[in-house]
Amino acid sequence: MADITKKNQELINFHDEYIMGTYGRYPIVLVEGKGSTLKDADGKKYIDFTSGIGVNSLGACNDNWIAAITAQLNKIQHISNYYYNDASAKLAEKLVKLANMKKVFFGNSGAEANEGAIKLARKYSFDKYGEGRGVILTLKDSFHGRTMATLAATGQSIFHNYFFPFPQGFRFIERNNIEELKIEIANNSDICAVMIEPIQGESGINLICKEYIQEVYKICNENDILLIFDEIQTGISRTGKVFAHEYFEIEPDIATVAKGLGGGLPIGAFLCNEKLEKTLDAGKHGSTFGGNPVVCAGALEVLNTVSQPEFLSEVNEKGGYIVDKIKNFNSSSIIEIRQKGLMIGLQLKLKNGEAPKDYAKKCLENGLLVLTAGEDVLRFLPPLNISYDEIDAGLKVLEKIL
Repeated sequence: MADITKKNQELINFHDEYIMGTYGRYPIVLVEGKGSTLKDADGKKYIDFTSGIGVNSLGACNDNWIAAITAQLNKIQHISNYYYNDASAKLAEKLVKLANMKKVFFGNSGAEANEGAIKLARKYSFDKYGEGRGVILTLKDSFHGRTMATLAATGQSIFHNYFFPFPQGFRFIERNNIEELKIEIANNSDICAVMIEPIQGESGINLICKEYIQEVYKICNENDILLIFDEIQTGISRTGKVFAHEYFEIEPDIATVAKGLGGGLPIGAFLCNEKLEKTLDAGKHGSTFGGNPVVCAGALEVLNTVSQPEFLSEVNEKGGYIVDKIKNFNSSSIIEIRQKGLMIGLQLKLKNGEAPKDYAKKCLENGLLVLTAGEDVLRFLPPLNISYDEIDAGLKVLEKIL
């Protein structure tokens, strides 16, 4: 990295004195922003192609989002789930209808949403078949969270070391390999669910074949095995549809969402269809902060904005615009572009000893924030309402680096 300014360094030292070093942070302190342009402690500007890893759907400090959460803050900031609140009910109605589901449970994060989905699937199977039918199949290269159960469900061994023993009940199959799924089901009677990301984000923006998903759906229905879609990163219009599973023209039994739903405040949720709506009755699951009225008020503003047909069209148009621009770069470093909407992966041809983070650091030095994924991919998850001027400014930096 270039020399860190004194103010940035002082704040970094202050931070590191008290906060655990669990993240490979870049040496800048971001202090404010508007839209898709952020500033560090020294006033340097950055174009944001990350949106906080897909969280700030409407960018930084969106006026309507701020107004929604401020209005709720002026009423009441939190109540326990022993009582009802109208903000969570309004959000639930909107989310359930958009997903064509029946019920939703609100939590605080993607991992928590996936934990809830796991519990829901196992409870359904236990109620109907008794013990011994609780295994959930997930895909190799998947990522489902950092809690113990969601780590166990994650099909990447790089995340597993140090934390043994894991909760039992997960096995991994290869994506787009329907024969492997058929063999698993033919040889085992202990499977209650299959859990899939419509696009594998953390491992490199890996796309899943439509024909594969449709066959998985058919096999699951035939065997009363639940299909869970992990839409933590792909959901809430990130891919140009409100839910990425819409591209497959099927409906899962359970879907999980988080990241982009809150617009910057923490929320997670799992939704279920009519078959599962009464599976988790009173006392079977809970969350102190789940359905927080302030977060729900902000999330409803996000949903009302990003679910509009014209907004979804713009997400797809901007994604296509970025891809077309990158294709015209005079660069031998690009192997493949993987894209749905504004979820974009750039597979790089790396030299010996290089890593995607090296390119991300160079982008940072030149005023562009990007993400990495897998072993050789730069990942872009810009705010869904990023302007074309901000896109062009960011791509100008990216072209220079590549």
